[in-house]
Amino acid sequence: MGRDAGSVERFLEMLLAERGASANTIEAYRRDLTDFAATLKARKRTLTDAGSDDIRAYLAGLESAGMAPRTAARRLSAIRQFYRFLFSEGDRTDDPSTVIDSPRQGRPLPKILSEGDVDLLLAAARGRGGPDGIRLTCLLEILYASGLRVSELVSLPLASVARDPRVLIVRGKGGKERMVPLTEAAREAIAAFKEVRASYLPEGATSPFLFPSRGSEGHLTRRRMGQLLKELAAECGLRPASVSPHVLRHAFATHLLDHGADLRSVQQMLGHADISTTQIYTHVLAERLKSLVTEHHPLAKASAKS
Repeated sequence: MGRDAGSVERFLEMLLAERGASANTIEAYRRDLTDFAATLKARKRTLTDAGSDDIRAYLAGLESAGMAPRTAARRLSAIRQFYRFLFSEGDRTDDPSTVIDSPRQGRPLPKILSEGDVDLLLAAARGRGGPDGIRLTCLLEILYASGLRVSELVSLPLASVARDPRVLIVRGKGGKERMVPLTEAAREAIAAFKEVRASYLPEGATSPFLFPSRGSEGHLTRRRMGQLLKELAAECGLRPASVSPHVLRHAFATHLLDHGADLRSVQQMLGHADISTTQIYTHVLAERLKSLVTEHHPLAKASAKS
């Protein structure tokens, strides 16, 4: 690579010395620039004399090869920083990357659980028994019935369930309050937990939280809630990495829409300020329908065989 190799090494040394880049980051940049240089060589160009059209052609080649937009965007970031460095060092009089648009990454579809998966988790929680099983069942029932954010769930005030609540009044982001209806199963789980709630407090102590804890926050932590779900997932034979409080929030929204709920109602229950945030769940349903047709429709199977 000659002159190119020297330029790349100086760039990587700058990243190390001035930005404190890790060894992994240095190697990732080296690989990205080496790959770009190999493509340029086929066009009889080099890193130091490449133009904007060369960068566009490289990105088009990555897209044709099926590279994920997020990965292509990372490679473009390495190229941009490299040319910014060459320009600042006076090795080039221009920066060909400034006019290049980043690959459209879109919005990743949320992970969801099937209704059967949720049933497995609930059955496993109920099967544990004792205060811990009763608490975990209550947490799951509320989460799946309401789609609360995990921070909203673990910090629920005891006053919100002082009676037999048909709805929860939840204070969400920005201090905004919203009403979320509860299922009968969730209400029964809350009533059962209130009977054993005192076991999570020092003798004679009180707490304003529904799910008290002896820790510094005074209530069950988000981290502990996540751990409990992953332990339960492993017990059910589900991948622990696929189960989290946020995934259950996604399941709540997707399953509601699947059963005919309207998007505006789901938006209000989730506490989304903008309905465009909620619309991601319609894409999830569309993808599921597409895969169902592809996998099960007889005409789709016939075309796959031909």
